Amino acid sequence: MSTETSDGIGRERLVILGGLMLGMLLGSIDQSIVSTALPTIVGDLGDASKMSWIVTAYLVTVTVTTPLYGKLSDLYGRSVIFETSISIFLLGSILSGLAGEFTAINDAIGPMTQLALFRALQGIGAGGLIAMATTILGDIFSPRERGKYMSYMMLIFGAATIGGPLLGGYLTDHYSWRWIFYINVPIGLAAITITHFKLDLPTPEADHDIDYLGAALLVFSVGALMLVTTWGGDKYAWDSVEILSFAAATVVFGVLFALQELRVDEPVFPIHLLDRHTVVGVMTLSFCLGIGMFGATIYLPVFLQTVLGASATNSGLLLFPLVGGMLVTSAVTGQLMTRLGHYKLFAVVGTVVGTVGYWLLHTMSPATTSAESTAFMVVTGMGLGFVMPVLTVAVQNAVEREDLGVATTSVTFSRSLGSSIGVAVFGALLTNQLTHRLSDAFGAKAGSGSLTASGGSIDPKTISALPAGIHDVVVTALANSIDTVFLAGTGVLALAFVVALTLPNTELSEEAHVSMGEGAAEPMDD
Repeated sequence: MSTETSDGIGRERLVILGGLMLGMLLGSIDQSIVSTALPTIVGDLGDASKMSWIVTAYLVTVTVTTPLYGKLSDLYGRSVIFETSISIFLLGSILSGLAGEFTAINDAIGPMTQLALFRALQGIGAGGLIAMATTILGDIFSPRERGKYMSYMMLIFGAATIGGPLLGGYLTDHYSWRWIFYINVPIGLAAITITHFKLDLPTPEADHDIDYLGAALLVFSVGALMLVTTWGGDKYAWDSVEILSFAAATVVFGVLFALQELRVDEPVFPIHLLDRHTVVGVMTLSFCLGIGMFGATIYLPVFLQTVLGASATNSGLLLFPLVGGMLVTSAVTGQLMTRLGHYKLFAVVGTVVGTVGYWLLHTMSPATTSAESTAFMVVTGMGLGFVMPVLTVAVQNAVEREDLGVATTSVTFSRSLGSSIGVAVFGALLTNQLTHRLSDAFGAKAGSGSLTASGGSIDPKTISALPAGIHDVVVTALANSIDTVFLAGTGVLALAFVVALTLPNTELSEEAHVSMGEGAAEPMDD
């Protein structure tokens, strides 16, 4: 019989929770740890033209593989799929750290191309890390318990958001950029060891047919969409043949995927789940939350550095008020969901507070003080934090165990799509607004050049070096342009509020799918 800890979780489940949190850490931190090391990597490996692919290759493969992991885990069991995803991730990490060291192939495949390919492999593994960690959480804890422990996962996610760039910079400065990949190995091995020896989940005994065609169509559709959002307005113009072709491919493959899913017995995504109001509502909320989270994390540093003149040193710390507010309310929400047994209230309150936070961000100007911007970020983060633990708990509470994996990954997938599309749309909006305002201020020629690049590439050093008169005009144009982005974000979160109001106020079940700590789990029949 399992020994109970002070909060009744049970020692067996506590150990497993630790393993799942290590998996969540791996999947979360590698989204940000590379950013501060990119200049050093380019200086070491050369070929700066491929620098964007170090990030893009990872994000594309993470996004396209996430929904596939959910279905595979429903068919073949969580444990083996989770361990497989960690193994693929670690292989990609080791190879990424060795990029450029393979002298026999350096002439045929350049070091930067090697790194991009290995990052893509790493992303294939990462697609299952966060998704499987939260899905397994849904297996071993009842819906009512999950809120509490999901909030612990959110703490890991938030800590990785802040700590990733800091850790990446420290390892790069004091050791080597290669260690930002090697550091994954001990963490991953610990996660595999814990889950392999402690996680005993039932596996389906019936034979299943994999919908290979549906999986391929989904990969092609999502992959094309990711290239549209990544390359649009950057590598290619939005109205270029390349971007329009990828957009058309997204629609065509998406329609074919939907038709395929309607006709097969074992679809990658069971269309019947869309008949459930909670599933559709949560996916929509997750999409909006993705836009809200990544819109803030990308464009707030731009505003703070270019408009308010904040230092870019330890840039992750600039977002601490946002992430701190998010972590506090996320932890509180998880605890209260467990006590009250309902989740709708937190989604409604969170979207209201988040909308107010984004509206406050929209009011910022060059005259905004650090205290004001900090307060606005805290409010925004608190709003997002109220909603984050709700999404996975709500969708898991609405489906049976045989659909738990695909339902859970649909939340992660929707958030990834929201972040990708949101960043692309916000970037286009910022570029358009800044170009228009600079053209009005200085004439048509002033609307071109480095200052009208996407928000993420606006150089604070270039702006600070401008003559005083021109500098003030440019900073004001930047502030007003970024404010427009935050106003658009206000609209997105207001839409999320409307969606939250329509969610059913379903009571959370107190029954877990799998009993842990008292012998092996019973096999389940599908």
